[in-house]
Amino acid sequence: MNTQPQATAGPPPALAVHNIQIVYGGAIEAVRDVSLEVRSGQIVALLGSNGAGKSTVLKAVSGVLDAEDGEIEKGAIQLFGDSIERAPAHAIVRRGMVQVPEGRRLFASLTVEENLIVGAHLQGASRLAQARDYVFSLFPRLADRRQQIAGYLSGGEQQMVAIGRALMSQPKILALDEPSLGLAPLVVAEIFNSIRKLRETTGLTILLVEQNASRALAICDYAYIMENGRVVLDGTSEQLRRNQDVREFYLGLSSQPGRTSMKDVKHYKRRKRWLS
Repeated sequence: MNTQPQATAGPPPALAVHNIQIVYGGAIEAVRDVSLEVRSGQIVALLGSNGAGKSTVLKAVSGVLDAEDGEIEKGAIQLFGDSIERAPAHAIVRRGMVQVPEGRRLFASLTVEENLIVGAHLQGASRLAQARDYVFSLFPRLADRRQQIAGYLSGGEQQMVAIGRALMSQPKILALDEPSLGLAPLVVAEIFNSIRKLRETTGLTILLVEQNASRALAICDYAYIMENGRVVLDGTSEQLRRNQDVREFYLGLSSQPGRTSMKDVKHYKRRKRWLS
């Protein structure tokens, strides 16, 4: 199958990562030579198992690596054509990219509405009200619970608040880190339907980091698969859904015995940069 990078004709991508290397503590390499693109209006998924390096990439583009003693040793990250690999998190938010972190990380003692207002600290009163009304239209359940303490919500409702809080700043790019983590299947379906609706109704650009490949490939335009800190495969969602190795190892659609790791598949094709 064709695993060439996305075409570069036309305007520059909303977000572009070029061959970044990330280390923790000055010694532990977590990500090596990762490149990806997210074009305006797309949902792009970054897939892989736990520990593959997906969340590290997301932290790098969000400017929060330093909180965990992480550092970009080489490579470049561009947001709407501007270099941001050394930019602090608040500057990246001001430029239009907001992250929804893994584990929600709400202000548990505040109400739903208060958590949303926290996300709108860069907005004026009129735009705050408009953004809040949109969040409540996207997640009607939150409107019914607007005065409820966030710490008492279900996991799915907390995830809705976390996404809603990010939307309050009216971002141009929404970066989601494992939105399905720890949620029941029906709730996961609701969250992913909301993500799809977001793009369809607003044209919002979305970078989705996710282990649930089946759900992610059902809504994304393009996806990258990571293993051991590297991108090992990329393509459109349709291309990846048709790929036999992806079907077996990520979608669970093959029962061929003796294939327990993608490393063991002899016909699994890697580009030259994967082997460098």
